Amino acid sequence: MVGSTPKTPVMLTVILLLLGVIIQSCSAHRIDIEPGKKECFFEDLHHEDQMTVTYQVGGGGNMDIDFFLHDPTDEILSSIHRKPTGTFAFTAKKDGRYTYCFSNEMSTLSPKVLSFNVHGILYVEDEQGHIAPVESEIRQLAAGLQGIKDEQEYIVVRERVHRDTAESTVSRIL
Repeated sequence: MVGSTPKTPVMLTVILLLLGVIIQSCSAHRIDIEPGKKECFFEDLHHEDQMTVTYQVGGGGNMDIDFFLHDPTDEILSSIHRKPTGTFAFTAKKDGRYTYCFSNEMSTLSPKVLSFNVHGILYVEDEQGHIAPVESEIRQLAAGLQGIKDEQEYIVVRERVHRDTAESTVSRIL
């Protein structure tokens, strides 16, 4: 190519960034939580990493669950009690393992079906500690896309719950 300058380092950086955002941006889960039990998960974060946990109860009892989030020193960052859905977003203030738990300990009879997503932005700086403008834009787009995906999953679970209720009602009438 005549008259062009090689842009291999820039392209490599953009490709690695996109790959990192795609791999780290989301992990969706569906679990069953038995009555009287608690399920905990963790993420290892660094200072200024961002993380969001979104959950929705898809079945069981009063369709409620308790949610707790602890920082690496076991300080409670969030405590949400008996809610069918929830979202908690935060920016890590410390390096370490952040633990989040879903608890069905308040129930003695009803297992719960829970869908949840964990997504975040892990910051990777260059040697001078700067973030490229294109990287910032990609992160904003990834965050917007993740919000759309979360909303779509919420709508799907909600539709399934309402459909099950309607089908149950129809079966009792007929």
